[in-house]
Amino acid sequence: MGRIIAISNHKGGVGKTTTVVNLAAGLASFNRKVLAVDLDPQANLTFSFGISKVETSVYDALKGNAPLPIIKVKENLDITPSSLDLAGAEMELNAEAGREYIFKELIEPVRDKYDYILVDCPPSLGLLTINAFTAADEIIIPIQAHFLAIKGLTKILEVISKVKRRLNPKVEITGVIITLYDRRKVLHRDVEETIKTYFQDKVYNTKIRENIALAEAPAQGQDIFQYQASSRGAEDYYNLTLEFLARHEPDFDYELVEK
Repeated sequence: MGRIIAISNHKGGVGKTTTVVNLAAGLASFNRKVLAVDLDPQANLTFSFGISKVETSVYDALKGNAPLPIIKVKENLDITPSSLDLAGAEMELNAEAGREYIFKELIEPVRDKYDYILVDCPPSLGLLTINAFTAADEIIIPIQAHFLAIKGLTKILEVISKVKRRLNPKVEITGVIITLYDRRKVLHRDVEETIKTYFQDKVYNTKIRENIALAEAPAQGQDIFQYQASSRGAEDYYNLTLEFLARHEPDFDYELVEK
């Protein structure tokens, strides 16, 4: 049965979508079957995979007007696309009975087809994110190496705690990924220590460094490995993929690329 992993942070600009795109691509390169789900009305994940227009999106499925759409991106990697229509979904679904479980009902029939299902949550803690948390086995939080990013964690931890108590007792935070990192900056090293003090072994050893190629790749509809395999961004996400597999598959043997 595939693991459903929500990638979430209600603060924008922390590399959430970038992480979903490139972790999904990295896992696919190791022959793991991956579904990336775009639950963000901005549809940045969809655009990052080079998909600019879709006839059916996750919005139509959430509204009950269509089955969950799945588009093949490349070998071992599929996507459930989003659209700007999703922006109105929270208000439209608010009166639905069991509204927190709608996405769970959609994803359960397909989860056995994949090893990992990565859900790109919107930068908010509204109904769409609650739906992702209710369906998920685990949550991974990307955090920018910045003081204000730490301050904003309290709210997301409160929401996860409530979801765990009321909707999904099995869900856990299993990973924290430090993004936009520059080891030369004292502030970044201090923030790293603070994050590790709080989350301890949940913090990934691999940090995603600041890298212009990571910002450029989505404009070409490519993941970082396609766009610039020699970049620091590709190196970091390759290492993150290895560490992710080692955490989820205890028999997986790996050696990180030297930074």
